[in-house]
Order: sequence, then structure tokens, then C-alpha cells
Amino acid sequence: MELTIKDLCKTYPNGVKAIDSLNLRIGKGMFGLLGPNGAGKSSLMRTIATIQDPDSGSILFGEIDILKDPMSLRRILGYLPQDFGVYSKMNADELLDYFAVLKGVASKTERRKIVEYVLELTNLTDDRKKYVSSYSGGMKQRFGIAQLLLNDPMLIIVDEPTAGLDPAERNRFLNVLREIARSKTIIFSTHIVDDIKDLCNDMAVMNNGRIIKQASPVSAIREIDGKIFVRDVDPNQLKELELTHNILSSKYNTDNSLKIRIHADSKPSGEFEYTFPDLEDVYFIALQNKNKFQS
Repeated sequence: MELTIKDLCKTYPNGVKAIDSLNLRIGKGMFGLLGPNGAGKSSLMRTIATIQDPDSGSILFGEIDILKDPMSLRRILGYLPQDFGVYSKMNADELLDYFAVLKGVASKTERRKIVEYVLELTNLTDDRKKYVSSYSGGMKQRFGIAQLLLNDPMLIIVDEPTAGLDPAERNRFLNVLREIARSKTIIFSTHIVDDIKDLCNDMAVMNNGRIIKQASPVSAIREIDGKIFVRDVDPNQLKELELTHNILSSKYNTDNSLKIRIHADSKPSGEFEYTFPDLEDVYFIALQNKNKFQS
């Protein structure tokens, strides 16, 4: 099923316009929503998940009008917010069984099958008798995926799920998402470009409450092939070069010089060399062009 968002708006009482006439289409598979902190990603996720109402606009998931019939969506929704709490004196087995009851799985036999399945999928079977409150950050995130799968959701929303995870836990978590993305629609909201690169078949960049770029990661990188150039410079030259070149990023080398990456239609004069573009380049270019919105 396809998720279709049209002309969505949300302004909070303090005057912050979190979602500004946003339009978006999301199909099956893993969709990456990329943007800086404060871009409006979490506001959009909460609105899709029926946790808050927008001021105007529409959201459809297949035949379900989410704003008019939120309960129909909730039956097939799995949601992992940026922060979620757990009961301190319950192990994973007990807590998942309890959540399954809340999600309407009345049969004890059926609950046992579902709990066994989600524990195995999230690689938590060996830790099922431990208190969830004692889990590491990555284990808690995998438990979050386990609980959202209990109702076999068709739409899954995960909001900034890898923030704070160490590299090993991050890889374990992303592998779980890869496994379940084959038959679901998953919206993966993050400000970490590397989370999107190898995981998502489609993506969008969001800033100031609007979608400013939507494309597959492969096609987005292809668009700027031949337009990214690098050069090592003295850090004292950076401000001067910023006046004459579209600098996307800069990183220190081991000798304390800076390697700068620029975006240009043709090779600039001087010591610049062509380099292969990456998704981080796409992201920074989109943010620089944030006033050129796509509808």
C-alpha cells in the first residue's frame, strides 16, 4: 500500500510551523526521511502515527483516510518513537506478552508464537528473561522493534532509532530493519546520512517543515556525478574560499590541513580534483537549496 500525504500543515501554539504544506508519496520498502534536528521530522512522524492532529491536509494509507479513521490505521501500525519507556521489573518475555494482550491477541497460544517469532527476529531470545530496563541502548531499540511487530503491522515508523548506538549495536539494529522491510512500508527518520545510504530504496530530505528533495539514493548521487571536487587547503584559507566556491563540507587531514568538498558544474581552476559523489553531498546540496521546494 502507498502512503500519500497532501498539503499537510501543523503550527504549534508557540508559533513554530513544524509542517509546512508538505507533500509526499511513500511506497513499500524502506523509506529514509533525512533532515537536521528541528526540521520537523518527529512532528511529521507523530502526525502520521495519529498521535497529534494536523491543522490541515490529508494522509492516506491505501484506502485508509488516517485523519478521519485513525483506529483503522492503528490496527496495522507499528511505531517506535525517539524515546520510549519500559516497566522496570518485567523481563522481555513478560512485557511482550503484556503488549500482545493490549494489541488484541487474546489466545495465549497465539501470543506465545508471536513472542517467540519477534524475539528470534530481533536476536533477543537469549536475553528474554532479563529485565528490559537493564538492556543496553541497542538492545532496547531491538526490543522496540519486537513490540511494534506484535500486531503484524503494514506501516512501520521508526524515529531517530540509531542515535546514541555504538557501531556494533547500530549494525544489528539496521539488519533487523532490512529483514522486515521486504514486505512492509517502513519510514526511517534520521539525521544520520549513513543510516540511509545502504538501507533505503527511496528517500527525502526535509527542512523547515517541507520536503526539499525526494529521490532514490542511487539516482540522487547520479544527478551530481561529475560535479563534486576536492582540494587540500590551509585552514586559514577557508573563509576566503567560502566567498568564491560552494563548499559542502570540510574535514581535517592528519597534517592539520583541510580537505574541502565543493559542488560546481565544471572543474574550478586551481588544484581542485574530481571525486566520486556520495549521499552526504546530496544532503548538503539539498539543504543549501532549501528554498527550491518540490511539491
